[in-house]
Amino acid sequence: MNLNSIPAFQDNYIWVLSDDKQHCLIVDPGEAAPVLRAIEENHWQPEAILLTHHHHDHVGGVKEVLQKYPGIVVYGPQEIQDKGTTIIVNEGDTLHVLGCEFSVISTPGHTAGHVCYFSDPYLFCGDTLFSGGCGRLFEGTAAQMYQSLQKINALPDHTLICCAHEYTLANMKFALSIMPDDLAINDYFREVKELRAKNQKTLPTILKNERKINLFLRTNDIDFIEEISRETNLQQPEERFAWLRSKKDNF
Repeated sequence: MNLNSIPAFQDNYIWVLSDDKQHCLIVDPGEAAPVLRAIEENHWQPEAILLTHHHHDHVGGVKEVLQKYPGIVVYGPQEIQDKGTTIIVNEGDTLHVLGCEFSVISTPGHTAGHVCYFSDPYLFCGDTLFSGGCGRLFEGTAAQMYQSLQKINALPDHTLICCAHEYTLANMKFALSIMPDDLAINDYFREVKELRAKNQKTLPTILKNERKINLFLRTNDIDFIEEISRETNLQQPEERFAWLRSKKDNF
């Protein structure tokens, strides 16, 4: 399979997975024009669209893409049934697209009905997990988002995190503000800073690396707990996650 990212808006990525016969699936086409242009340039034949949640920058281009390619199957959670979805997906569902088997993972937090799609090694996780960060809690609770991230964290080390935004540099600046002496965070920050200075993307990232540098996946980590003990003495990882998310909201 070939993984492609299409830049959209200011910092979105629309992901496209294609096979050797140029059949493809599109993930969260928030904007139609760059998607249609890429389809034409690469001679892709779109077969399916995967939608993670209802925000406009993820679904805004669906109807226009369908006007051009009316035969596409559109998978999405209940919350986006009015955005062109033809098949509603739920936790535990299995999809067969492009010869791949995708597992649907319910990941509420950013929105109430957010889902992710996993077909080893690809995880299309929308706005649930970012490199070095996680999504804001617009509709769900901190406890829900914590549990959603635990589901992702249980996936294999080599999982490719195909998230929807280029937020990595800002996320690593925040991580450094919490753990300024962490070697892994400092190394990754320098790497990301160099990439962005050259206008190069930082995604996809690998879950194994995220476990080292993403504080939202480290709320049970001894070093993290010791570091934040100067400010708080929270006993449960869900509480530490909520504290960290609040700090990021106000960073």
